[in-house]
Parts: sequence; C-alpha cells; structure tokens
Amino acid sequence: MLSLPTPSVYQAPKCFVTYGTMAHVEPKQLPTKGKPWAPILGQGFNHKVELILPQECCEVVHQKLVMDVAAPTFHRVIMTLGQVLDGAFFNEYIKRGNILMFSEGRTTVENVFSLREGLLTMYLDKETYERAGLVGKPHGVKGKRGLKPRWVVSYQLRDPSMLHGKKGFDRLVYACKNVLNTPVTWLFCNAATTAPSADPLDQYFPTRYTCEPALVSDMHVQTAPLAIPNEVIQNGDRPDLEDFATETYEWLSLIRLRSPRVDAEDNIDPYLSRYRVPSGTDADTPAHSKVCKITWQGFFTSDWVRSVLINALVALPSRAWVSLSATSFSKGMAGDSSEVAFLRPPSSPGHYLFWEIKCDD
Repeated sequence: MLSLPTPSVYQAPKCFVTYGTMAHVEPKQLPTKGKPWAPILGQGFNHKVELILPQECCEVVHQKLVMDVAAPTFHRVIMTLGQVLDGAFFNEYIKRGNILMFSEGRTTVENVFSLREGLLTMYLDKETYERAGLVGKPHGVKGKRGLKPRWVVSYQLRDPSMLHGKKGFDRLVYACKNVLNTPVTWLFCNAATTAPSADPLDQYFPTRYTCEPALVSDMHVQTAPLAIPNEVIQNGDRPDLEDFATETYEWLSLIRLRSPRVDAEDNIDPYLSRYRVPSGTDADTPAHSKVCKITWQGFFTSDWVRSVLINALVALPSRAWVSLSATSFSKGMAGDSSEVAFLRPPSSPGHYLFWEIKCDD
C-alpha cells in the first residue's frame, strides 16, 4: 500500500498496487471477477477515461475504439427525487432497466443523491436527515475539525418490498414529498443498449451530450522503463515493487497531464524541478519515444470502461504496452477523486500492474 501526500484537514487517499497475470480476454465473454476487472466494475461513477499507448499502435486502436464504435452519451436533467421514484420512470428505468444517476453537489457539504444498479444512496446533512425521518448511519470520519455531521441513507429500489403501499417505500416517498422536494440537476446514463419506446425521461426535457474522444498524438517523451524487473518478481521484493510502481504511475500521470517535465526536449533547471524520468538497466529501452493519448470526459458506466480496456487489448499486438486510467467524480475538494489505473508492460502478454486510489468519504 502506497501513501499519497496528506491534504490539509482531509484524510489522505490510499493507493493499492497489484502485480498479476490474467487470462486472454474475449469481447464475447466479458470477465467480471478478480483483478483488474472487479475494481474497474466497482467504480461506478466515472468522469474521465484516458488511454496511453505507443504511437505506432495509435491508428489501430483509434479505429477500433473511435471509428468502429459509437461515442458514449449521457444526459443532464433537472428532477426532484420524488419524480425519480414515481410512475413510468421508476418502473422502466429502475425496476426493469439499468441506469446510472448522480446529482450535483459535494458529498461532504451538500445533499447529494446517487443511483446505481437500483441502489439509491443519499448523503444528507444532519438537519435534513432528522426532518426526513429515514434510517441511516453516520457518514465520514468522526472528529473532522470544521465539518458538520453527515449521514448516509441507502435503499435498494429493486427489492420486492420497494413498491407503493409498502411501509418502507411509502416512508421514503413521504420524505421526498415533504423534505427532499427541491429540484436538483442530475447526470443520467442509460447502461442498457436501448431505451423504452415511450421514453419517460423526455417529459423532463433532458439535454443530451455525446462524449467525443480527444486524441493527442506524436507526443515525444522521455521513456521510462515499463517492464517490471525480473529480480523483483523472482524475489517477491515488495519494497522494490512499490518503488517501481510509484515511479511508473508518476510518469504515466505526467503524460496524462501533458507535463513538459517528460518532454524529450525538457531541460528545466533542477533548482525549479527535481523530477527526473526514471532510468532503467534494459538496453532495449530507448531514451525517447513517441506516445499517443485518447481521452473521454463525461459520465460513464463501469461496463463501458471495461469494454474500452478489452477492445484495446484485443486490437493491440500482444507485446505492446498500454495504460488505461478511469477517474471518478470528485467527492469534495478539487482532486478528491477515486481512480483505477491499468498497465500492461511491454513484451509481457498476460501480465499487468494495477493501481487503486481510494479517497475516504
């Protein structure tokens, strides 16, 4: 486990790194269990997905992921929580469908609602929680200076008991009508391939967004050694693995940011920046190389993120390296996001390095 720098007031995020092997993947037999697939599927509300790969492989992957597949879409809509739980919208999208919804706001300060796989989660302040009369549990770490008490309430809306006329559901509906009745802005993503013929969402006049990918090609960068040293694997050297994973993640992150510190022509004064691209002992690793980056930004399901990784692995030569990262929405202050990142090292088919960055609620 790697510790990231501690932000003021808030608890530090935690980074878990895993090295492992995986079986050959088939697009028609989507994996769900084990790493890296389970953590990818576990991160439900994805905001940004970035793919980094060698420039010579860019065209084939761009064709597979961008030209041959329709760009993902999502909607922005204004609704009350009561409207989500009422009528055709509730029956078509929650009981029978599979949607992802996330309301605006910060879970550490404001009342925020999320809906995934039928699970409604409400992050409430103390006053709203007491007025609503719902059963929940304390949210966040106790004793945070300067932060007011928070509560979280969850309902699995696909349960047979979640119907009008049932006591528990009627209590939730009553709270929505009398307390949680303020219209809020939601992001809406339909994980199903088709929408109902008479779309219940249309009555709320949603705004549709298409997530067109952004391609940055021919990035001339200083090359970091991406192949895990054999002695680290053979000896089971955990500290050296953590050091290698930290340096590799930092290099990939700087490429994602398009930082000049990894540019092949960078010659900044070391007094201004102490960062240096890690050097390896492998003579086959060139000092400089060209990479490309494909970025999607919007609102994505975890199934779609998995499909991006699988299609990239299928399209690429087995000995080519590739990195994918998926970042969630910020829960509080800027940058307070969870993330999963995947790397297949060069000349290592079936091997991977995987990072899970988890921010405390």
